Amino acid sequence: MPANSSPGASPIAGSVLPISRAEELLATLPGVISVRIVAGANGAVDEIHLLTSDEVPPKATVRNVESALMAQLGMRVSHKKISVATTRDTGKRPSGEVAQVREVEAAETRRRRLYFEDIEVRRSRSQGVTCRVTLRKGGSSYVGEAEGLESQRLRVELAAKAALEAIMRSAPEVVGVLGLEGCKTIDAFERDFVFVGITARFERETVLLTGTAEVKESVETAAVLAVLDATNRWVEYGQQ
Repeated sequence: MPANSSPGASPIAGSVLPISRAEELLATLPGVISVRIVAGANGAVDEIHLLTSDEVPPKATVRNVESALMAQLGMRVSHKKISVATTRDTGKRPSGEVAQVREVEAAETRRRRLYFEDIEVRRSRSQGVTCRVTLRKGGSSYVGEAEGLESQRLRVELAAKAALEAIMRSAPEVVGVLGLEGCKTIDAFERDFVFVGITARFERETVLLTGTAEVKESVETAAVLAVLDATNRWVEYGQQ
């Protein structure tokens, strides 16, 4: 875990989101009884769940959440990611109990979720390109490799295949078989993204998983993050 991580934070590729701070902030909003924020595989806020009293309309709560996160933390979150449930029971948990629950939930999420740690691309005249991806889950690391010819399109595919191999090694009994359906670099909103499609097979169930990641450091890194974006929920579901 990175040295600057803290309970309730969500580490991804060397950065940390202020999840605990955001939850504490939203807990102070009018009518809010409890808050839980879920980070996506790419490190961004994926879901915000709130339980509120019926004194404040849900739409007003959603607006309050968007405004508070932007004003206090500079975090822009779409209203589509915010869900509000209301109750007539307005009793809040004691602060100590809330903190303990959050620590347990954060520890469980970190234990189940895979994070990108490193990628190495080696070139050889005889073997072409070898891509080695290292993922981390809890205190363990998992490595996957893939080899192929030299081209940008194939480098993206090799990185994705290496990531899939590392994922399958992390929990073969629950992940099942993962296969790369397709991998493509696309241009949208004046930015480059990697889009992946993955076939997941476990026992008799077969599903298509999709994921995306913006190209920032390299297309290979973006391919790994896109694979994690597609598969982290599948991996977590299998471990529940």
